[in-house]
Amino acid sequence: MSQETTSAAGSASAERRAKRIAKHIRAFAAAHGGSADGVVEYVGGISTRIVLVGADGAWGDQVAPTHAVATRAAELSGITVHESFEGELGLKVRTGAYEWKRMAGLQLGGSQRV
Repeated sequence: MSQETTSAAGSASAERRAKRIAKHIRAFAAAHGGSADGVVEYVGGISTRIVLVGADGAWGDQVAPTHAVATRAAELSGITVHESFEGELGLKVRTGAYEWKRMAGLQLGGSQRV
């Protein structure tokens, strides 16, 4: 297989992956107030994370294999993408007892696992 053919197959695969992730992002937005904001962040050298904040303050994420796939998925989903998770976006996030317990760990009787 030539490099051009391999590249085209890789591009088609990346586009399918981006469309699948975008579908999950749209479902998250629909379930949490009809819209969402997001930040595309690198996770080490092997993947990229799209952190999502719904209109109701709920948060979630999607992980993509590459930054290009994550960026494309965010674009296809129609969410508002921010440069960083600071300021107004951070203030929108609503956390519940579960998140506080997980963040505090043993201090509030959370899991000992890291």
